[in-house]
This record gives sequence, C-alpha cells and structure tokens, in this order.
Amino acid sequence: MKNIKQYIESNKDRFLEELFGLLRIPSISSETAHKEDMYKAAEYWKQSILNAGADKAQIMETDGNPVTFGEKIIDPKLPTVLVYAHMDVMPVDPIDLWKSPPFEPEIREGKIYARGADDDKGQGFMHAKAFEYMVKTNQLPCNVKFIIEGEEEIGSPNLRKFMEAHKDLLKADVILVSDTGMIAPDIPSITTGLRGLSYMEVELTGPNKDLHSGLFGGAVANPANVLTKLLASLTDDDGKITVKGFYDDVIDVSIEERTEMAKAPFNESEYKKALDVDELCGEKGYSTNERTGIRPSLDINGIWGGYTGEGAKTVIPSKAYAKISMRLVPNQNNVKISRLFEEHFKAIAPNTVKVKVTALHGGQGYVSPIDIPAYQAAEKAYTDVFGKKPVPVRSGGSIPIISTFENVLGIKSILMGFGLESNAIHSPNENNPLEMFYKGIETIPLFYKYYTELMKK
Repeated sequence: MKNIKQYIESNKDRFLEELFGLLRIPSISSETAHKEDMYKAAEYWKQSILNAGADKAQIMETDGNPVTFGEKIIDPKLPTVLVYAHMDVMPVDPIDLWKSPPFEPEIREGKIYARGADDDKGQGFMHAKAFEYMVKTNQLPCNVKFIIEGEEEIGSPNLRKFMEAHKDLLKADVILVSDTGMIAPDIPSITTGLRGLSYMEVELTGPNKDLHSGLFGGAVANPANVLTKLLASLTDDDGKITVKGFYDDVIDVSIEERTEMAKAPFNESEYKKALDVDELCGEKGYSTNERTGIRPSLDINGIWGGYTGEGAKTVIPSKAYAKISMRLVPNQNNVKISRLFEEHFKAIAPNTVKVKVTALHGGQGYVSPIDIPAYQAAEKAYTDVFGKKPVPVRSGGSIPIISTFENVLGIKSILMGFGLESNAIHSPNENNPLEMFYKGIETIPLFYKYYTELMKK
C-alpha cells in the first residue's frame, strides 16, 4: 500500500486525539452504573466509522449493551471483511495502583496509559484508522463491515442472539480481529488458537449472622475457613485439576505440534523477571507456553468474606465467596465443565455449610487453520511491516464469541493482534506502545490487499 507511513505521520496527532476521546469513556460492562457510558462509546464508534468513510453506521440494540454496526460496500462481487472489536473494558480496581487516572489517557515513555489502551479500544481503533487510510486514498480493495460490541468482557451473553437475528447484515467472507498479542515487538505472531472459558462464583453460608469469634470460635464452622480448604483442593500437587471428569474431552496435542510450538522464542529468566517471581509453576510435564496454550487451567480470581476493613473485627463471617475461572482447550464444552464443577464443589463441601454455585459466563475454545487465504494474507502483511515471518501461536486467553461466529455465521476468524505482554491488560496501568499502535495501522491495510488478491485467484 503506497504512502501509508506518510499518511500515519501526517495524521498521527489527530489519531491519538480521537483515540483519547474513546479512552475517556468509562465503558465498564460489568458495572450497571456505566450503562449510559456504553451508549456513549457506541455513539463514539458510530461517528468514528462514519468519519473514516463508511457508507452507513448505526447503533443497534441487544438484550444487554448496544452494538455499533457499519459498512462500506464498494462491489458486492468482491470479498467482504467483517471487523470485530469491543468497546467495553474491565473494571479499574485496585485504583490506588494506577500511576495516572485510568480514564484520563496520557503518554509516558512512548506508551499510551489508560484502561482500554490495548484491550480493546486501542487495537480496535487501529482498524478504524487503517480503514480511513484505504478509503481516503482510494485503495480500499474490498467490502468492509464493522461490528463493535459492548459485552465482550462479560462473555458476550447477548451477541449470539443478535447474530442469529441479523445473519444477512453480517454476511462476510472472513472475520478480522485484533484483540490478541504478539510474542515481542520484533517477533510478530498470529494467534491460531484460543482457550475457552468457564467462569463461576461460589457462595458458602454458615451461621445466619456474623458471630463473635471468641464466643463461637471452635464450635461453629467458619465459611471462610471451609472455603479456603475447598479451593485449595481444586488442584493437586502436580498442578492437575481435581474436578471429576474435567479432562475427559481434552485432546492431547501431538509430539510433532509440541515440537513446533517449542520453536517460539521464550526466555524463562526474562519472563520471571518481568513478573517479579522466583519460580514458575503449573501442570507437571508441560512447558510454560504449553501450560498457557494447549492445557486447561483453574484460577481463583477473587475471594472475600467477613471483615476486610482497616483494623480488627473479630468475627466468624456468615458468608464467604470466591470467583473461579477455568480456561479450557478446544473440545472441552464450557457448559459441561460448569456443570461438572458445580457437582464436584457441592460434593466435596461439608454439611457444616450451605453451598451455592453460579455459572456467570463462558465460551468455547477456537482453533484457526493456517492454510486459508486469510491466514496467508495476514502472514504476508506482518512480514512486510516487521521484516520477518510471523510465528503461529496458541493463546492462553479467551474470546468466547469467536467460536460462536463460526457456529452461527459459518465464518472463520483471523486473529491479527498487536498487543504485548507488558501492556498489562486487565491490570492497573494498562498501556500500549505508540510504535505498536502505528505499526498496527500500517499492517492492517496490507491484509486487505493480500486477502483480496488471494480470493480473486
């Protein structure tokens, strides 16, 4: 694509100003107090798509948060790329760990700092600007549609129904997504697999009210004590998950594929240093990259109960809670896993407490083939910009809606991510290097160019 670097250089200040406007909207989908902000974000995306050159864009309702849809059809006979991104972001807690306010974006040391700087406002906005470049310079080679949703961070609970109701509107040849990462700034990679997700909440109830730990301690079960024991038992000393039936549908990856995966650059010392940990852990018999790419996992995401304020309050809490996420590999069904977890947790709980288990959300894993035109186009685009062929990797993360796209719309997705591990997504001080933001805008138009050429053959 000619003059892309010149276009970015001439417009980079405006690009940042426009991105910052989106980042300032606290569109936290998990908090009902931000419902109005979801509509503000949807409207911002609508105007951004229109300003970039779309023929039309509109805000569409779901049973939950809105969806922004836009399109530019230059010739129905040409291929159509459906760009997917999400406008919602994670909560910002713990707020005191942020070095700058999460919704007041700023640049420090060549990085954009804000909630959503990477996941997924920053990466999604790359597509708006790449699309703008292609339209304004008359180099758009195919049709483009956008679907920007507002519930990805809570599992996209209403998007399947939306897709089923609007199949014709969303008809396309491939789905293009930038919501994943790269191995390193100088080592491009294409995500070929995502883990599925089963996200649970457990509630244990003991006495009917908080009790004095001196008068009742040792006589009544403490739900917090019981909960910690139950949670600790969910994995064994070899890092295996103890939920009965959990591994029944796990397909072991071949030695040949594991050998290929091992070729991806990985420095354990630098990995530990970046995380400030002395040792790594996980399922016995697997490398770190295998543990996060081809094996399932179980983690406690939050645990609370009793008194957690300043100072002391000697109580036996009436209730204790925990949130647990299980990352699943392809062929594991998240609905089945949620059921198995509930059955297991209730079975191991003692009669001294009452147990409630709730499945909050989840989704299936996804594997993308590497022999389709979309992958080949992405490979060529990365190679042109980064000067080296991208490495196919399986991500430990989850984008539950990706497998649903294929099930409902019958379309494959290509995951062209530009995030880095150091970007701290879902954490305080989320960031995105300016260099990667601009390189994303430079790479994406090349995908369109090569994809259209390959589809015409």
